[in-house]
Amino acid sequence: MGDMANNSVSYSGVKNSLKEANHDGDFGITLAELRALMELRSTDALRKIQESYGDVYGICTRLKTSPNEGLSGNPADIERREAVFGKNFIPPKKPKTFLQLVWEALQDVTLIILEIAAIVSLGLSFYQPPEGDNALCGEVSVGEEEGEGETGWIEGAAILLSVVCVVLVTAFNDWSKEKQFRGLQSRIEQEQKFTVIRGGQVIQIPVADITVGDIAQVKYGDLLPADGILIQGNDLKIDESSLTGESDHVKKSLDKDPLLLSGTHVMEGSGRMVVTAVGINSQTGIIFTLLGAGGEEEEKKDEKKKEKKSKHDNLL
Repeated sequence: MGDMANNSVSYSGVKNSLKEANHDGDFGITLAELRALMELRSTDALRKIQESYGDVYGICTRLKTSPNEGLSGNPADIERREAVFGKNFIPPKKPKTFLQLVWEALQDVTLIILEIAAIVSLGLSFYQPPEGDNALCGEVSVGEEEGEGETGWIEGAAILLSVVCVVLVTAFNDWSKEKQFRGLQSRIEQEQKFTVIRGGQVIQIPVADITVGDIAQVKYGDLLPADGILIQGNDLKIDESSLTGESDHVKKSLDKDPLLLSGTHVMEGSGRMVVTAVGINSQTGIIFTLLGAGGEEEEKKDEKKKEKKSKHDNLL
């Protein structure tokens, strides 16, 4: 009986782990496999595609999309893809608080010198020499001493007040500029659209709505919003300087270098690609994450993985 109970527990654990694995396996290719593929370059990527998937059409089959008609556009299918492969959105870096901006403004060398001068001035204004020193210095008017002592602090206080005003104004200007910039950036992202094929029709959708499996049309002047693999190209040349730093345009073709990366510009030609990575899973998203943007999203993913692992261990 004990063996049967242990077998049943282990079977249920295996069953649950298979369910988790099939969450990505519904498409025949996992998010990790796509990320690893997009990190390769030119001949290495082409060799990997040929060895693992046959060709780009094999990847389209695994992603359950048509190279000619694209996705069906069914909302349930789009939601499922976004749940598995993520949304085409890179969370912006957490904005600095007003207190952080105040602290940064205080680091100015000129303001630090003024602060020290103000503190020294205030300290001297409240300092009173011993009685013996007064006798040695000769006859000094008592009324004048008292008057200087009562008003001596004003100079130091005025310097401190001016420093506070400068710091607050600087911090407020930085805060308002950052707020305006983020609002403008958000509006641009919402208004930016890209051409995709869905249900056999060529339509334009917001960049944030692009998902893995979409068939996107690229042409001269486009800024690629996601990573993808070329399906068909016509003398396509890409400027990848934003990612690699190389100024030379890279020619893309099915038989040499079929990978198209987000954040790069189309300089010549046109073509079609199947989207393979979006958002923080794209090459631009990975770079932004390393620079600090999108860190919260990665932390949430790590927490979910830990929860799944702990549940799996408990079942075993």
